[in-house]
Amino acid sequence: MKHWTARIFTQAAAAGFIAAAAIIPANAADISGAGATFPYPVYAKWADAYKKQTGIGLNYQSIGSGGGIKQIKAKTVTFGASDAPLSGKDLAKYGLAQFPMVMGGIVPVVNVPGVEPGELVIDGATLSKIFLGDIKKWDDPAIKKLNPSAKLPSSAIAVVHRSDGSGTTFNFTYYLSDVSVDWKKKVGTNKAVQWPVGIGAKGNEGVANNVGNTKGSIGYVEYAYALQNKLTYAKMMNKDGKVVAPTAEAFAAAAANANWKSKPGYGVILANQPGAQSWPMTAATWILMYKKPKDPKASASALKFFDWCYKNGDKMASSLDYVPMPSNVVKDVENYWKSEIEATAM
Repeated sequence: MKHWTARIFTQAAAAGFIAAAAIIPANAADISGAGATFPYPVYAKWADAYKKQTGIGLNYQSIGSGGGIKQIKAKTVTFGASDAPLSGKDLAKYGLAQFPMVMGGIVPVVNVPGVEPGELVIDGATLSKIFLGDIKKWDDPAIKKLNPSAKLPSSAIAVVHRSDGSGTTFNFTYYLSDVSVDWKKKVGTNKAVQWPVGIGAKGNEGVANNVGNTKGSIGYVEYAYALQNKLTYAKMMNKDGKVVAPTAEAFAAAAANANWKSKPGYGVILANQPGAQSWPMTAATWILMYKKPKDPKASASALKFFDWCYKNGDKMASSLDYVPMPSNVVKDVENYWKSEIEATAM
Protein backbone atom coordinates (compact mmCIF):
# COMPACT_ATOMS: atom_id res chain seq x y z
CA MET A 1 0.00 0.00 0.00
CA LYS A 2 1.49 3.31 -1.02
CA HIS A 3 1.14 6.46 1.01
CA TRP A 4 -0.61 9.33 -0.67
CA THR A 5 1.58 11.78 -2.61
CA ALA A 6 0.60 15.42 -3.09
CA ARG A 7 -0.33 16.45 -6.60
CA ILE A 8 -0.18 20.11 -7.61
CA PHE A 9 -3.11 21.52 -9.54
CA THR A 10 -3.45 24.80 -11.40
CA GLN A 11 -5.43 27.71 -9.99
CA ALA A 12 -9.17 27.23 -10.27
CA ALA A 13 -11.61 29.97 -11.13
CA ALA A 14 -13.45 31.36 -8.12
CA ALA A 15 -16.89 29.87 -7.70
CA GLY A 16 -20.11 31.51 -6.62
CA PHE A 17 -21.08 31.40 -2.99
CA ILE A 18 -23.46 28.56 -2.14
CA ALA A 19 -25.74 29.97 0.50
CA ALA A 20 -27.78 27.10 1.89
CA ALA A 21 -26.47 23.83 3.27
CA ALA A 22 -27.67 20.72 1.50
CA ILE A 23 -27.05 17.03 1.12
CA ILE A 24 -25.86 16.82 -2.46
CA PRO A 25 -26.60 13.61 -4.40
CA ALA A 26 -23.31 11.75 -4.76
CA ASN A 27 -21.74 10.14 -7.79
CA ALA A 28 -19.49 7.13 -7.32
CA ALA A 29 -16.33 9.25 -7.68
CA ASP A 30 -17.48 12.05 -5.38
CA ILE A 31 -15.79 12.69 -2.05
CA SER A 32 -18.03 12.13 0.98
CA GLY A 33 -17.87 14.18 4.16
CA ALA A 34 -20.08 15.51 6.91
CA GLY A 35 -19.94 17.86 9.84
CA ALA A 36 -19.36 21.47 10.77
CA THR A 37 -21.58 24.23 9.38
CA PHE A 38 -18.93 26.83 10.30
CA PRO A 39 -16.78 26.14 7.18
CA TYR A 40 -19.61 25.13 4.84
CA PRO A 41 -19.57 28.35 2.77
CA VAL A 42 -15.88 28.02 1.92
CA TYR A 43 -16.05 24.23 1.43
CA ALA A 44 -18.92 24.76 -1.00
CA LYS A 45 -16.98 27.40 -2.90
CA TRP A 46 -13.87 25.24 -3.09
CA ALA A 47 -15.90 22.19 -4.12
CA ASP A 48 -17.60 24.03 -6.98
CA ALA A 49 -14.28 25.21 -8.40
CA TYR A 50 -12.67 21.80 -7.90
CA LYS A 51 -15.47 19.99 -9.71
CA LYS A 52 -15.26 22.38 -12.66
CA GLN A 53 -11.58 21.55 -12.98
CA THR A 54 -11.48 17.84 -12.17
CA GLY A 55 -15.03 16.54 -12.55
CA ILE A 56 -14.91 15.22 -8.99
CA GLY A 57 -17.59 16.58 -6.66
CA LEU A 58 -17.93 16.89 -2.90
CA ASN A 59 -20.94 15.33 -1.18
CA TYR A 60 -20.75 17.29 2.10
CA GLN A 61 -23.52 17.17 4.68
CA SER A 62 -23.53 20.40 6.71
CA ILE A 63 -25.04 18.88 9.86
CA GLY A 64 -22.90 20.26 12.70
CA SER A 65 -19.65 19.09 14.26
CA GLY A 66 -21.37 16.58 16.52
CA GLY A 67 -22.99 14.91 13.53
CA GLY A 68 -19.72 14.88 11.62
CA ILE A 69 -17.89 13.18 14.49
CA LYS A 70 -20.67 10.56 14.73
CA GLN A 71 -20.54 9.85 11.00
CA ILE A 72 -16.76 9.45 10.81
CA LYS A 73 -16.86 7.15 13.84
CA ALA A 74 -19.59 5.13 12.08
CA LYS A 75 -17.42 5.06 8.92
CA THR A 76 -20.27 6.29 6.72
CA VAL A 77 -18.15 9.11 5.24
CA THR A 78 -14.54 9.48 4.12
CA PHE A 79 -13.97 12.49 6.35
CA GLY A 80 -15.63 14.23 9.24
CA ALA A 81 -15.40 17.95 9.89
CA SER A 82 -15.43 19.54 13.33
CA ASP A 83 -14.81 22.96 14.84
CA ALA A 84 -14.16 21.27 18.20
CA PRO A 85 -10.92 19.30 17.96
CA LEU A 86 -10.77 15.81 19.37
CA SER A 87 -8.30 15.17 22.17
CA GLY A 88 -5.17 13.14 21.60
CA LYS A 89 -6.76 10.38 23.69
CA ASP A 90 -9.84 10.21 21.45
CA LEU A 91 -7.79 10.37 18.26
CA ALA A 92 -5.74 7.41 19.44
CA LYS A 93 -8.84 5.50 20.62
CA TYR A 94 -10.58 5.72 17.24
CA GLY A 95 -7.48 5.59 15.02
CA LEU A 96 -8.13 9.05 13.58
CA ALA A 97 -5.88 11.68 12.06
CA GLN A 98 -6.85 15.34 12.56
CA PHE A 99 -5.65 18.50 10.82
CA PRO A 100 -6.83 22.14 10.51
CA MET A 101 -8.26 23.27 7.18
CA VAL A 102 -9.07 26.98 7.55
CA MET A 103 -9.76 29.63 10.18
CA GLY A 104 -12.55 32.15 10.67
CA GLY A 105 -14.42 34.17 13.23
CA ILE A 106 -17.59 33.73 15.25
CA VAL A 107 -19.58 36.94 15.66
CA PRO A 108 -22.48 38.12 17.81
CA VAL A 109 -25.39 39.03 15.53
CA VAL A 110 -28.36 41.14 16.60
CA ASN A 111 -31.70 42.32 15.27
CA VAL A 112 -32.28 45.65 16.99
CA PRO A 113 -34.26 48.28 15.08
CA GLY A 114 -32.10 51.29 14.25
CA VAL A 115 -28.79 49.53 14.94
CA GLU A 116 -26.56 49.03 11.88
CA PRO A 117 -23.76 46.48 11.41
CA GLY A 118 -20.74 47.36 13.55
CA GLU A 119 -22.53 50.10 15.51
CA LEU A 120 -23.04 48.05 18.65
CA VAL A 121 -20.08 47.18 20.90
CA ILE A 122 -20.17 44.27 23.31
CA ASP A 123 -17.62 42.69 25.64
CA GLY A 124 -17.26 39.16 26.95
CA ALA A 125 -18.68 39.85 30.40
CA THR A 126 -21.82 41.44 28.99
CA LEU A 127 -22.25 38.74 26.34
CA SER A 128 -22.06 36.02 28.98
CA LYS A 129 -24.68 37.77 31.14
CA ILE A 130 -27.03 38.05 28.16
CA PHE A 131 -26.74 34.32 27.41
CA LEU A 132 -27.08 33.50 31.12
CA GLY A 133 -30.31 35.50 31.18
CA ASP A 134 -28.98 38.02 33.72
CA ILE A 135 -29.26 40.89 31.22
CA LYS A 136 -32.80 40.86 29.86
CA LYS A 137 -33.32 44.19 28.02
CA TRP A 138 -31.44 46.08 25.35
CA ASP A 139 -31.26 49.27 27.40
CA ASP A 140 -29.58 47.50 30.33
CA PRO A 141 -26.93 49.73 31.96
CA ALA A 142 -24.12 47.33 31.00
CA ILE A 143 -24.98 47.59 27.30
CA LYS A 144 -25.57 51.35 27.52
CA LYS A 145 -22.16 51.84 29.17
CA LEU A 146 -20.48 50.22 26.17
CA ASN A 147 -22.69 52.16 23.73
CA PRO A 148 -23.33 55.61 25.24
CA SER A 149 -24.49 57.20 21.99
CA ALA A 150 -26.67 54.32 20.74
CA LYS A 151 -30.46 54.54 20.83
CA LEU A 152 -31.26 51.26 22.54
CA PRO A 153 -34.90 50.20 22.98
CA SER A 154 -36.36 49.10 26.31
CA SER A 155 -37.39 45.79 24.75
CA ALA A 156 -36.67 42.21 25.78
CA ILE A 157 -33.62 40.40 24.43
CA ALA A 158 -34.47 37.19 22.60
CA VAL A 159 -31.50 34.81 22.80
CA VAL A 160 -30.96 32.41 19.89
CA HIS A 161 -28.51 29.51 20.25
CA ARG A 162 -27.63 26.28 18.51
CA SER A 163 -29.85 23.27 19.15
CA ASP A 164 -27.48 20.72 17.60
CA GLY A 165 -24.05 19.49 18.63
CA SER A 166 -21.89 22.27 17.30
CA GLY A 167 -18.22 23.21 17.10
CA THR A 168 -19.36 26.83 16.80
CA THR A 169 -21.03 26.38 20.19
CA PHE A 170 -17.87 24.74 21.53
CA ASN A 171 -15.78 27.77 20.57
CA PHE A 172 -18.44 30.24 21.71
CA THR A 173 -18.83 28.59 25.13
CA TYR A 174 -15.05 28.17 25.43
CA TYR A 175 -14.73 31.93 25.04
CA LEU A 176 -17.52 32.66 27.53
CA SER A 177 -15.95 30.26 30.05
CA ASP A 178 -12.63 32.06 29.63
CA VAL A 179 -14.09 35.51 30.33
CA SER A 180 -16.79 34.63 32.88
CA VAL A 181 -16.43 32.59 36.07
CA ASP A 182 -20.23 32.43 36.34
CA TRP A 183 -20.54 30.97 32.85
CA LYS A 184 -17.78 28.43 33.52
CA LYS A 185 -19.48 27.27 36.74
CA LYS A 186 -23.09 27.28 35.54
CA VAL A 187 -22.83 26.23 31.89
CA GLY A 188 -19.27 25.39 30.87
CA THR A 189 -17.75 24.46 27.51
CA ASN A 190 -19.06 21.82 25.12
CA LYS A 191 -20.48 21.22 21.64
CA ALA A 192 -23.93 21.10 23.28
CA VAL A 193 -24.80 22.69 26.64
CA GLN A 194 -27.82 23.27 28.88
CA TRP A 195 -28.71 26.80 27.82
CA PRO A 196 -30.16 28.92 30.66
CA VAL A 197 -32.36 30.93 28.27
CA GLY A 198 -33.29 31.27 24.62
CA ILE A 199 -34.55 29.30 21.67
CA GLY A 200 -32.56 26.71 19.72
CA ALA A 201 -31.93 26.57 15.99
CA LYS A 202 -30.11 24.01 13.88
CA GLY A 203 -26.84 24.99 12.26
CA ASN A 204 -25.31 28.39 11.60
CA GLU A 205 -28.02 28.64 8.95
CA GLY A 206 -30.80 28.18 11.51
CA VAL A 207 -29.40 30.72 13.94
CA ALA A 208 -28.88 33.24 11.13
CA ASN A 209 -32.46 32.78 9.92
CA ASN A 210 -33.93 33.07 13.41
CA VAL A 211 -32.02 36.24 14.24
CA GLY A 212 -32.88 37.74 10.87
CA ASN A 213 -36.58 37.14 11.46
CA THR A 214 -36.84 37.97 15.18
CA LYS A 215 -36.85 41.59 16.37
CA GLY A 216 -34.82 42.12 19.54
CA SER A 217 -32.80 38.93 19.07
CA ILE A 218 -29.13 38.06 19.52
CA GLY A 219 -27.24 34.97 18.38
CA TYR A 220 -23.79 33.79 17.31
CA VAL A 221 -22.74 32.63 13.84
CA GLU A 222 -19.69 32.22 11.67
CA TYR A 223 -18.96 35.57 10.00
CA ALA A 224 -19.69 34.38 6.44
CA TYR A 225 -23.28 33.63 7.50
CA ALA A 226 -23.63 37.12 8.97
CA LEU A 227 -22.49 38.64 5.68
CA GLN A 228 -24.51 36.35 3.43
CA ASN A 229 -27.70 36.93 5.44
CA LYS A 230 -27.00 40.68 5.79
CA LEU A 231 -27.20 40.43 9.57
CA THR A 232 -26.18 43.15 11.98
CA TYR A 233 -22.97 42.05 13.69
CA ALA A 234 -21.52 43.63 16.81
CA LYS A 235 -17.97 44.81 17.35
CA MET A 236 -16.24 43.36 20.38
CA MET A 237 -13.84 44.44 23.08
CA ASN A 238 -10.91 42.05 23.05
CA LYS A 239 -8.54 40.78 25.75
CA ASP A 240 -6.35 43.89 25.43
CA GLY A 241 -9.37 46.15 25.98
CA LYS A 242 -9.49 47.30 22.35
CA VAL A 243 -12.67 47.52 20.29
CA VAL A 244 -12.27 45.48 17.10
CA ALA A 245 -14.43 44.66 14.08
CA PRO A 246 -14.71 41.15 12.63
CA THR A 247 -12.30 41.10 9.69
CA ALA A 248 -9.92 38.58 8.17
CA GLU A 249 -7.07 40.71 9.53
CA ALA A 250 -8.48 40.52 13.07
CA PHE A 251 -8.94 36.74 12.78
CA ALA A 252 -5.38 36.37 11.47
CA ALA A 253 -4.05 38.51 14.34
CA ALA A 254 -5.62 36.14 16.86
CA ALA A 255 -3.99 33.17 15.15
CA ALA A 256 -0.59 34.81 14.64
CA ASN A 257 1.09 33.32 17.70
CA ALA A 258 -0.61 29.92 17.65
CA ASN A 259 1.72 26.96 18.18
CA TRP A 260 -0.13 24.42 16.07
CA LYS A 261 2.16 21.53 16.99
CA SER A 262 1.58 22.04 20.72
CA LYS A 263 -1.59 19.91 20.70
CA PRO A 264 -2.27 16.45 19.25
CA GLY A 265 -3.90 16.75 15.84
CA TYR A 266 -3.16 20.49 15.77
CA GLY A 267 -6.06 21.05 18.19
CA VAL A 268 -5.27 24.64 19.19
CA ILE A 269 -8.14 26.82 20.43
CA LEU A 270 -7.86 30.44 19.27
CA ALA A 271 -10.47 32.09 21.54
CA ASN A 272 -9.56 35.17 23.62
CA GLN A 273 -6.02 35.52 22.32
CA PRO A 274 -3.97 38.60 23.32
CA GLY A 275 -3.10 41.39 20.88
CA ALA A 276 -4.55 44.80 20.16
CA GLN A 277 -5.94 43.69 16.78
CA SER A 278 -7.15 40.20 17.76
CA TRP A 279 -10.76 39.16 17.30
CA PRO A 280 -11.74 37.37 20.54
CA MET A 281 -13.89 34.63 19.01
CA THR A 282 -11.53 33.35 16.31
CA ALA A 283 -11.66 29.62 15.57
CA ALA A 284 -10.14 26.96 13.35
CA THR A 285 -11.95 24.02 11.81
CA TRP A 286 -10.55 20.51 11.49
CA ILE A 287 -10.80 17.46 9.25
CA LEU A 288 -10.98 13.95 10.73
CA MET A 289 -9.91 10.89 8.72
CA TYR A 290 -8.98 7.32 9.54
CA LYS A 291 -5.27 6.53 9.61
CA LYS A 292 -6.11 3.09 8.24
CA PRO A 293 -9.26 3.70 6.17
CA LYS A 294 -11.51 0.95 4.85
CA ASP A 295 -11.28 2.60 1.39
CA PRO A 296 -7.72 3.90 0.82
CA LYS A 297 -8.58 5.15 -2.67
CA ALA A 298 -11.41 7.32 -1.33
CA SER A 299 -9.04 8.73 1.27
CA ALA A 300 -6.50 9.51 -1.44
CA SER A 301 -9.19 11.35 -3.40
CA ALA A 302 -10.13 13.40 -0.32
CA LEU A 303 -6.50 14.28 0.41
CA LYS A 304 -6.00 15.44 -3.18
CA PHE A 305 -8.98 17.75 -2.74
CA PHE A 306 -7.63 19.14 0.55
CA ASP A 307 -4.19 19.59 -1.06
CA TRP A 308 -5.83 21.49 -3.91
CA CYS A 309 -7.69 23.70 -1.41
CA TYR A 310 -4.49 24.51 0.46
CA LYS A 311 -2.67 25.37 -2.77
CA ASN A 312 -5.47 27.09 -4.73
CA GLY A 313 -8.15 28.14 -2.29
CA ASP A 314 -6.66 31.09 -0.41
CA LYS A 315 -8.31 33.82 -2.48
CA MET A 316 -11.67 32.10 -2.33
CA ALA A 317 -11.34 31.72 1.44
CA SER A 318 -10.33 35.35 1.88
CA SER A 319 -13.27 36.53 -0.22
CA LEU A 320 -15.56 35.05 2.45
CA ASP A 321 -13.40 36.45 5.29
CA TYR A 322 -11.91 33.12 6.26
CA VAL A 323 -8.19 32.97 7.02
CA PRO A 324 -6.07 30.40 5.14
CA MET A 325 -3.67 28.24 7.11
CA PRO A 326 -0.05 29.53 7.18
CA SER A 327 2.24 27.94 4.61
CA ASN A 328 4.51 26.39 7.25
CA VAL A 329 1.48 24.67 8.84
CA VAL A 330 0.31 23.41 5.44
CA LYS A 331 3.73 21.92 4.75
CA ASP A 332 3.75 20.22 8.12
CA VAL A 333 0.20 18.90 7.67
CA GLU A 334 1.01 17.39 4.28
CA ASN A 335 4.04 15.62 5.75
CA TYR A 336 1.71 14.39 8.51
CA TRP A 337 -0.61 12.91 5.85
CA LYS A 338 2.24 10.96 4.29
CA SER A 339 3.39 9.48 7.58
CA GLU A 340 0.00 8.90 9.24
CA ILE A 341 -2.71 8.21 6.64
CA GLU A 342 -2.62 5.08 4.50
CA ALA A 343 -4.14 6.13 1.19
CA THR A 344 -3.61 4.45 -2.14
CA ALA A 345 -2.31 6.74 -4.92
CA MET A 346 -4.74 6.99 -7.81
